[in-house]
Amino acid sequence: MGQPLKVLFAGTPQVAVPALELLLDDAEHFQVVAVLTRPDSPQGRGRRLTPSPVKQVALAHGITVLEDNPSNPDSLETIAATGAQCGAVVAYGRILKEPVLLALEQGWYNLHFSLLPQWRGAAPVQRAIWAGDTITGASVFRLTKGMDEGPVLAQSTVTIGEHENAGQLLGRLAKDGGQLLLASLQAVAEGRALPQPQPQGAYEVANKITTDDAHIRFDLPAFAVDRQIRACTPDPGAWCLLHSDHSDDGILLHILSARPVPSESEHPSEQLAAGSIAVSKHAVWVGTKTESIELLEVKAAGKRAMKAVDWARGARLSAQSYCD
Repeated sequence: MGQPLKVLFAGTPQVAVPALELLLDDAEHFQVVAVLTRPDSPQGRGRRLTPSPVKQVALAHGITVLEDNPSNPDSLETIAATGAQCGAVVAYGRILKEPVLLALEQGWYNLHFSLLPQWRGAAPVQRAIWAGDTITGASVFRLTKGMDEGPVLAQSTVTIGEHENAGQLLGRLAKDGGQLLLASLQAVAEGRALPQPQPQGAYEVANKITTDDAHIRFDLPAFAVDRQIRACTPDPGAWCLLHSDHSDDGILLHILSARPVPSESEHPSEQLAAGSIAVSKHAVWVGTKTESIELLEVKAAGKRAMKAVDWARGARLSAQSYCD
C-alpha cells in the first residue's frame, strides 16, 4: 500500500464540513496536511468574531489553519510548505488564481453542487430550485482559471424534492458530494482519473442571490413565489414587508416555509389579490397572481420563528393588511 495522499483542504461554511470529515476519517488513503479557510467573521447579535465551521473542525483535529488570502505574494511559499500534493476545494469563497493552481503537483479539485456545465457560479443549488429544475447533482472537476470550467472527474445526480428548500437540498448534496470527492481524489492518487472536458455551449450561470433578490414577488404566479421562497431559504432569507393599520411603513417579515394551496385543503373564502392576507383558525394565506399560497412558518422582525397561525393571532391583522 502506498503513502496517503497529502491534501490541502480549502473550504469555509458548514456545507464543506462533511467532505473534510470524510477525508479525516480515511487516514489510510488521505492526510489532510492543512486547511485553507476564510478569516473569522462577525456572527450573531453581538457580532462576535467566530471561526468558520471548517476552521473549527481543523482545530479540533490539530490541523494547521491558513487564513491569508492566497493572492498575497507570500502565499505560494506558505502553500508549498504544507507539503500538500493536491488541493480539495468545497465552498471556499475565494477565487484561486493560476499561480496558486500550479503550486500543487497534482492540482486542485473542486466539489461543485450542480451537474456541470449547468449552473456554474456561486449559487447553483438556489438557482436550480428557483428555475424549477427537478434534477440536480454534484460534480468534481479540476480547477482551471475559468470559472467552474475545468475538466470533470465524476458526477452524481439527485431528485429535488417538491417542497425542498435550498438548505435541505444543499445538506443532502454535501454528504453525497463528499463521497464523490473522496472517490475522485483516490482515482487521482492511483493514476486512474480521466477528467473529461465540459461540453461547449450556452448554459445558465448561478449568480449569487442577494437580499434584494429575496424580496418576495407576490405579483407572480403561486408556483414562482413558492420557488423563490424555497430557493432563498435559509440564506439570505425570503422576506416581505407587512402593512397593517398600525404599520404604514411596513414591518419586515421573513417567510421560512410556505406552499401553494393544495386543492384538497381549506381555502380562503374568495380569490385574494396579490399580497392580500386572509386568516382562519387553522391557516394563513397570501394572494398571488394565481392561487393563494399558505404561510407555514414565519419570523417577524425582533421575534422568534413560529408557526404562521400562531404569529397571526398576535399580529393584529385586519382586512386591509397586505404584504409587498
